Amino acid sequence: MTPYSEAELAGGWEFKIVRSSTPRFRKPEELERLLAEEALAGWTLVEKFDDRRVRLKRPAVAREKDSTLRFDPYRTVVGMSEGIMTVLIVSLVLGACSLVLLLIYAFTA
Repeated sequence: MTPYSEAELAGGWEFKIVRSSTPRFRKPEELERLLAEEALAGWTLVEKFDDRRVRLKRPAVAREKDSTLRFDPYRTVVGMSEGIMTVLIVSLVLGACSLVLLLIYAFTA
């Protein structure tokens, strides 16, 4: 992971990490789409950690234009939230278990 330099920390930069609950950034077009939208708020790519996380930075003075944006410039999650992903997985597991129990019951009755 790239460390922050003294100049970045003292030079009025903001940093954030944007996460996805799915490997969204594996696809170059998805990463480019995110970076293009974040660029509207002044954010630039520092590094891609993996297919689910990227680190961005912007000059702190870019905050002045935040009121003109149609999205939250401080968002840290894109795509499906982790909560929704968890509910989806639990629902699928419970549904599969119910189906198995139903099939067992149907063949033993």
